Amino acid sequence: MENNIVGKEVIAVLGAGSWGTALAHVAAENGHDVRLWTYKPTQVNEINELHRNHQYLGDNPIHPAVVATADMQTAVRGATMVLTVVPTKATRQVARQLAAVLVALDQQVTLVAATKGIEANTYKRPSEMLAEEIPQANRLGIGIIAGPSHAEGVIKHDPTLVTMAAEDLQIAKQMQAAFSNQFFRAYTNTDLVGSEFGGALKNVIAIGAGAIEALGFDANAKAALFTRGLAEMSRLGQAFGANPLTFMGLAGVGDLFVTATSVHSRNFRAGLELGKNKSVDEVVSEMGMVIEGISTTKVVHELGRLKHVPMPITDAIYSVLYEGKNTKEVVTALMERELQQEGN
Repeated sequence: MENNIVGKEVIAVLGAGSWGTALAHVAAENGHDVRLWTYKPTQVNEINELHRNHQYLGDNPIHPAVVATADMQTAVRGATMVLTVVPTKATRQVARQLAAVLVALDQQVTLVAATKGIEANTYKRPSEMLAEEIPQANRLGIGIIAGPSHAEGVIKHDPTLVTMAAEDLQIAKQMQAAFSNQFFRAYTNTDLVGSEFGGALKNVIAIGAGAIEALGFDANAKAALFTRGLAEMSRLGQAFGANPLTFMGLAGVGDLFVTATSVHSRNFRAGLELGKNKSVDEVVSEMGMVIEGISTTKVVHELGRLKHVPMPITDAIYSVLYEGKNTKEVVTALMERELQQEGN
């Protein structure tokens, strides 16, 4: 079976949205042979001829060594590492396509999930979906990328720190070496569960942060939301075996901060619009991109009940998104909950 890991790697990135394009750009800057797969032929032409991905990253230039293709086999052939960077709801379908390609090529790769979400109904994390769909004979290992890393900042060389997590430390180190440079610094972590839960759950709290902003509340309210929201993230993660310390690092508080404060965050912007009493359908239509936090809120609401973990903030956001509750009334109800000791 083909397996050629060397200093310069062939890296395939599946998904040419903002984050997939930014990661392809970083890998190309580091001298790797990078293929970027997208199902949109017009996007292929724009990236290869103009070195732009205007829909997702405006006029920011993409490294000319990034080669886009609409053929997955062309993207994956000879790769040592394959990143899946598609919305959570498309991850399993793309993984199945990838599995067929890898089997046909008789090829073994390191798999990296760079999607932050949890699958509806199955409650599976992206790494679990890859493990279920890609034959073990075709994978060296599975890792994920987490942490505070808006694509719009990465493409402009805004100093960015991320976590490369894998149960096998050597896989995490391979990822770390492939992507780290003077603008993009990666740390390793073996808590795959905590890193993925942090990346998914912070999107829910970010929606709440946007709503708080729209309602005109100031620093006190934001600090309360961040602190108690982080507590919910950690509680639920621990119920699935995560290390609580992970939530105090880049994949937890770091990613929460950037997602819940930046206009580059789709989830924050969605919360802003919801706080102005727009409907969920209106917000999704106007955004024109996937807002992971909307579907994740429903999943997390269900997981909290399944594991008997108190999730009052998540439940409140769920009531706005799925039950049509008024945002300001929901905030008032949160403040009037039964008084408790901190830590509960």
